[in-house]
Amino acid sequence: MLDTRPLLLTSDFPAVHRALPETLQVNLGYLCNLSCTHCHVNAGPKRTELMALTQIELVLDVLQRRQLKTLDLTGGAPEMNPHFRYLVEQARGLGVTVIDRCNLTILEEPGYEDLAEFLATQGVEIVASLPCYSERNVAEQRGKGIFETSIAALKKLNALGYGQGEGLYLNLVYNPNGTFLPPPQAALEREYKLHLQQDFGLQFDQLFTITNMPIKRYGAMLLAKGEYATYMQLLKDNYSAENVGTLMCRRLLSVDWQGYLYDCDFNQMLDLPINPGKNVLQNQQALIASDKPRPHLRDLMETDFSTQAIVVGDHCYACTAGQGSSCGGSLHEESTNE
Repeated sequence: MLDTRPLLLTSDFPAVHRALPETLQVNLGYLCNLSCTHCHVNAGPKRTELMALTQIELVLDVLQRRQLKTLDLTGGAPEMNPHFRYLVEQARGLGVTVIDRCNLTILEEPGYEDLAEFLATQGVEIVASLPCYSERNVAEQRGKGIFETSIAALKKLNALGYGQGEGLYLNLVYNPNGTFLPPPQAALEREYKLHLQQDFGLQFDQLFTITNMPIKRYGAMLLAKGEYATYMQLLKDNYSAENVGTLMCRRLLSVDWQGYLYDCDFNQMLDLPINPGKNVLQNQQALIASDKPRPHLRDLMETDFSTQAIVVGDHCYACTAGQGSSCGGSLHEESTNE
């Protein structure tokens, strides 16, 4: 597979420093029932990487010791990790908000028929991928039949009380189906709500628009089509300094399936480890090439990594372009002429 990583490491992206971490985002493994074209993880049905129970227990210890507010579970399909339900139950028992980044179709897979009810019982917030409200666009990104399965899963969640404004949060995620930036989030959310309600009687809380990252599967596609340089120029031309202060990496720590720490999920996929100890990152390239032990979950028992310099690259322009992009959607809403 073509790799954009060497093209991203040397960058003029401005320095960013972490504030106090509030969220632990944990990748439970790369196993997934889908293989989406925009996936920056290269997740799929043949992946075998899964977080072991020993690391799951360490996640729980860190949540309690650091008193972190939110556990954000991702993958792959995080629900396919055999310890997913145990982790959710224990984290909720600690009073931690749990987010499940769900592809929806997993709720309809054999063996997972009671998963939606489990999530509702535990009060888990669901962030569900639905790249578009039209069948055609979803099929192009995720495959034939995926849209219908996603709609069935959404109906199941609505029936359990999700997206009804009663405390069970259901948020959807939009990714562009091409080399362009997401449209203004608020306007697109209104379109989603209108079409999903009219066509299927569905409700949800918020829509999160997320810019496609030029890494892994999506990055390889850009290189193969000769569109990488054009896409990167689009991101840089639309850079907004206003977004730097609210970047998700400033209040989040990312954990891979082995327990190693990163500044964000995207750095994790690029194998760019977290700055191990100094407040100022003196030599980013030396850090990336270092063979020293990488910071691990167990290091979080002693330090919260606040104020440290964040490892950046050209891919960071995707988070700061236009209205900005994060795991929670846009960083600010662009003005419109509506």
